[in-house]
Amino acid sequence: MVLDLTASSVDLTRAICDIPSVSGEETALADAIEQSVSGYDHLEVIRHGNTIVARTNLGRAQRVAIAGHIDTVPINDNVPTRDVEIEGVAYLWGRGTVDMKGGTAVQLKLAAELTEPTVDITWMWYDNEEVEASKNGLALLAAVRPDLFQADFAILGEPSNGEVEGGCNGTMRAIVRTSGVRAHAARAWIGENAIHRAAPILARLAEYRAREVAVDGLLYRESMSAVRISGGVAGNVIPDACEVEVNYRFAPSKSAADAESHIRNLLAGFDVEITDVAEGARPGLDAPIARDFVAAVGAEPRPKYGWTDVARFSALGIPAVNYGPGDPHLAHHDEERVPLAQIDAVERGLRAWLTSR
Repeated sequence: MVLDLTASSVDLTRAICDIPSVSGEETALADAIEQSVSGYDHLEVIRHGNTIVARTNLGRAQRVAIAGHIDTVPINDNVPTRDVEIEGVAYLWGRGTVDMKGGTAVQLKLAAELTEPTVDITWMWYDNEEVEASKNGLALLAAVRPDLFQADFAILGEPSNGEVEGGCNGTMRAIVRTSGVRAHAARAWIGENAIHRAAPILARLAEYRAREVAVDGLLYRESMSAVRISGGVAGNVIPDACEVEVNYRFAPSKSAADAESHIRNLLAGFDVEITDVAEGARPGLDAPIARDFVAAVGAEPRPKYGWTDVARFSALGIPAVNYGPGDPHLAHHDEERVPLAQIDAVERGLRAWLTSR
């Protein structure tokens, strides 16, 4: 399948959303993107796995990386897309419309049309963003082609309601374990119930109050949540083991070591294993090129609460922001939908900045 990159950004969003691309199953969409951008002489196209890079080489004084992931969370009867109207607002409804194929569609259209941008552009469309970091297509590409990540500024098309969201919170996952002694449920006093022993863990998490942390002029809100609990052997057995999975979202002023220390202090007295961590990114809005971008799109910068791949660029010393259509509250929602006007507005904003600097 070849995408029609002369179509509107809205129609492109519809087309790529209707190609299912749940994490790990992005090949069909990656093939379509590669074939579609390969026909443009002004773009050098590189593929690594299911990650596609298309870049200009015009000798401009500055280079910008603009990236978007092509995978989605699992579909739940919300593909194919459809047009809906709610309270007089026109939306495109369906999986991926918000997170983040609306942003990806805008990028594809501009990649095809902007033959003489005022900066060189490295467009990146990558797989496996919605799953564990070890599979992330952007990270895997950086490991083998670090030269492709040379840039003065980076933009991720993550949903931001068409506003600019600077940086992102970090994220950490931990498993908190309790142990006990198995026994017959009819003689529960003989055993020691590991699930009951998890009650103080849940109580501490329920009582936790999210912190608000100011970082470079933006106010980030943290959170600490139990996201999964497992334990039990059978309906008539006192369980001897229980695990509570905890997710901590921490401000970008904290390091991974700071975050780990905070979790361990909160859950002192329990067996805590850190299983996954991704540091956040500071807003990156103090660089002149970032200030120019914010002014050009006419946006008021806000903090990004969720983790995004701006953190990968930030770790390389590249200031990065999130800028894309769609309400982040509807990402992964079964009623995921994006206002058509936001797709058009983001296209106009990016086009204006990339052609008038």
